[in-house]
Amino acid sequence: MAIQELNQEQLHSMTLEQKDEWWLKNVYKGDMPQLTIRSALTGVILGGILSLTNLYIGIKTGWTLGVGISSVILSFAFFKIMDRMRIGSHMTILENNAMQSIATSAGYMTAPLMASMPAYMMVTGQVVPMYQTIWWIIALAILGVLFAFPLKKRFINDEQMPFPEGYASGVVLDSLHSEDGGDGVFKAKLLMGGAGLSALIEFLRADAILESLKLKFLALPHYWDDFIYKFATPRLFNTPLKDLTIQWDTSIVMLGTGGLMSMKTSMSLLIGAMLNYFFCAPLLIQAGVIPEAKFKAIAMWALWGGASMMTTSSLFSFFSKPKMLKEAFTKSFSKKTAGGNHDVLKKIELPMWIFAVGIPVIGAIVVYLGHMWFGIHYWLGLLAIPLVFVFTLIAVTSTGLTAITPGGALGKLTQITYGVLAPGNVTTNLMTAGITSEVSLNASNLLMDIKPGYMLGGKPRHQAVGHVLGIFAGAFVAVPVFYSLFHGDVSTFTSDAMPLPGAAIWKGVAEALTKGLGNLHPTAQAAAAIGAVLGIVIEFLNKKTRGRFLLSGVGLGLGFVLRFTDAWSMALGTLLFWLARKKFKDEKSFGHRAFVQNQETMAAGIIAGGSIIGIVLILLENALG
Repeated sequence: MAIQELNQEQLHSMTLEQKDEWWLKNVYKGDMPQLTIRSALTGVILGGILSLTNLYIGIKTGWTLGVGISSVILSFAFFKIMDRMRIGSHMTILENNAMQSIATSAGYMTAPLMASMPAYMMVTGQVVPMYQTIWWIIALAILGVLFAFPLKKRFINDEQMPFPEGYASGVVLDSLHSEDGGDGVFKAKLLMGGAGLSALIEFLRADAILESLKLKFLALPHYWDDFIYKFATPRLFNTPLKDLTIQWDTSIVMLGTGGLMSMKTSMSLLIGAMLNYFFCAPLLIQAGVIPEAKFKAIAMWALWGGASMMTTSSLFSFFSKPKMLKEAFTKSFSKKTAGGNHDVLKKIELPMWIFAVGIPVIGAIVVYLGHMWFGIHYWLGLLAIPLVFVFTLIAVTSTGLTAITPGGALGKLTQITYGVLAPGNVTTNLMTAGITSEVSLNASNLLMDIKPGYMLGGKPRHQAVGHVLGIFAGAFVAVPVFYSLFHGDVSTFTSDAMPLPGAAIWKGVAEALTKGLGNLHPTAQAAAAIGAVLGIVIEFLNKKTRGRFLLSGVGLGLGFVLRFTDAWSMALGTLLFWLARKKFKDEKSFGHRAFVQNQETMAAGIIAGGSIIGIVLILLENALG
């Protein structure tokens, strides 16, 4: 199959109504099965499982990753096997697409568990009841859907923005369901191979499990350099390297994560981590500024420089694109985008009354829950709703053009706003930022999901319903698992077991805005000031060189708040895939097909296998005592 698209002349000359008529005639596949029982169940199951991937990666790095392509390949392979065994039929391309909408939505439901929720618990010292967390993030996600869908007409139907990740999913779907399904089978084998290897390594690292199975002799060391400590203890400024997290992990999950990163970002990560752990941390431990040689103590100092660098870098990058900001608003209410005199897609789009009724109702519920559960004054909660609309326009514009949702920058803007409106109120600062960040993230993700459906001729209503199903699937799987990992002990947050760098940054920014930097040690104040300036300088140089400057401000800052072993592993993963591109230049060779053409598939498999089994093993080890 070939994806049919408007050419540039048509895109700029046709009205919205003409574009909709063209799509209805040339692309729409109205009678093809889409949101069926099997596609819904498959999406819910895969989404729930793959949400654990994001949970694991988020705990380690503070990032969330898209799971759409992984879910597409897995479901394609499963139903292909069923078809060959004559116990079922393979999915249609639109069933597979509806399924990935559900799975992707479930995967992104972990975002608040990486940022606002644990940050709130750390600030208050109290565990938020699990049911409150579940319904809070569900309400925010549904509000995101309600804000997003009216924007579909403008961003997808009219302007036909690329939404790069969604476009990639559409291309993969089209490739898998082409007449030659061999490429799809190869992708599935790579995904499962990478997942199997990563899962096996995690299993061989689980000492308690292996011991209970009498298989201790098979155990892998947790770090490749463990054997050195049997003979000597390498030190830096009299601090053992392993206490500074300067080790080489045997897990390959972070190698896979590096495979999804650019060389610029991963090398910036590594440089930031080296500056922190090879220079700043050991010197400050020796001087007594950092009280002990443990990751949590180091992170509590390092986050000030790292967080300020990430904040100013992302905000400068955000505001340095006035054209994008202007476009986010100037076309929103134009006559052309409003739909003209006749909406030819009225019968397959979600009716507008749903948004007119849903936004006030769900918005009121969010304000009420925010007041009852988190102590946000009603008027401050009400103010967050119009901020959500403004930030959603900006976030969707950014996601549509670059695939990057500036959730971090938008969250910081909210924190700055409420730092003025509610001075001294750390919890309000955190949870209002959680509202705007989570809603804009879900709105952007929904449109990213809808993009492949539009490319392939799917029904928008089906994808919206599927996205909501994914919200519930992700919340009811990821939240209980998250709570099982820390057993109500908030002190485990930002420890070696649960680094949660994203939550540490949110907490740090909220405290700085509400308590002031004057309460910090002078070295931390200096680090925050230097980090803030560096973030601006780096992004200024990136803008001047059109992105050719060697460093990323966000990457460099993040290197300060991650464990060194994670930063090193991600950088190594990026480097290994880069070397593979240099070595395997013959397009017909297995190496080129596996590590170059299907780099994302291989990396996604490594991440999924290791992180899912990693979560399972942690739960089992907790059960064993």
